Amino acid sequence: MPVERGRVVCSKAGHDAGGYFVALAEEEGRVLLCDGGRRPLEAPKRKSVKHIRKTNTVLDLSGIDTNRKLRRALAALRRESDEGGNQLV
Repeated sequence: MPVERGRVVCSKAGHDAGGYFVALAEEEGRVLLCDGGRRPLEAPKRKSVKHIRKTNTVLDLSGIDTNRKLRRALAALRRESDEGGNQLV
């Protein structure tokens, strides 16, 4: 299951289960994830593909060059999904 750059994913396992991240790259069956907080752009988390769930949302990372912008983009997506009464799909 290839994960493209900018895809928003949800962690299914580990201490970060339920958290939303953005995929930066894929390497050897693992995906590099960041959220701009606990996992900044400079130190992405390596997570197995089987431990994440892809959403239908893809962020354009060309304008997101700081952790602050990434946190705000993910927070906006969470707010939109909460107001709509559903989770990010």
